[in-house]
Amino acid sequence: MNTYLPKIIGGTINFTSYFSSRFAAKLAIDLFSMPKKGKIQPEESEYLKSATQDHVLFESLSIKTYNWKGDKETILLAHGWESNSFRWMDLIESLRPLNYNIIALDAPAHGASSGKLFNALLYAECIKIVVEKFNVHTIVGHSVGGMASVFFQHKYQIKSIEKLVLLGAPADFIGVFSRYENMMGYNKRVSKALENQVLKKYNHLPEYFSPANFSKEIQAKGLIIHDKKDRIIPYKDGLKFKQNYANSEFIATKGFGHGLKSEKVYQHILDFLND
Repeated sequence: MNTYLPKIIGGTINFTSYFSSRFAAKLAIDLFSMPKKGKIQPEESEYLKSATQDHVLFESLSIKTYNWKGDKETILLAHGWESNSFRWMDLIESLRPLNYNIIALDAPAHGASSGKLFNALLYAECIKIVVEKFNVHTIVGHSVGGMASVFFQHKYQIKSIEKLVLLGAPADFIGVFSRYENMMGYNKRVSKALENQVLKKYNHLPEYFSPANFSKEIQAKGLIIHDKKDRIIPYKDGLKFKQNYANSEFIATKGFGHGLKSEKVYQHILDFLND
């Protein structure tokens, strides 16, 4: 049933588009922006208690932060879609003995943060608030957390950010959007209405929001890691970053999938931080 459910929902939204393409687009955007998972589970909460917990405010949102304190540079960890700060446990445990000051945040509508809707541009604004509060030196972003980190740094060019680590990050918003539309089976009326919704809200069409292109204007030193067998964000996205992000190092892995949870990956990150 789960295999066919997206097409069933997509078909219903397609039918709606013949009566109101604007309303159909709203339904599609809300569905695209509403995570079904990512809240903290009891066993995850136990680990997160090892951090000093706080929150920052962005507009009406309360964004949860976790701080494993250290005397060295501050590293911010930004998780991806339908995840939360617990996903970083193994990397955190690799960083703590080195005395880095570690911050993790739960994205809007994820973990212990408030809100029901999520997108990378909203996430970028929340990252800005956290960066400014904690004087962040390095950001490590997984998946859409990497995308949001690029959106943030491209827009604000915060000088304290000296290093940026992108793990399995999408290179183009249009690619994410297209995969969503294909999964749902939306017709051309819905696809066009979705474009118009993005244009109306953000003053640009979806293709404008390209982290790979934005990375051309980022001065911070970058580390890009992408797995050749990533089934969520295609490996070609990593290659687009490699082509565009001049001040960066690219590492291709094989066998770690989209999650990139591996001691080998963590060692690459540690080496980059210590360089």
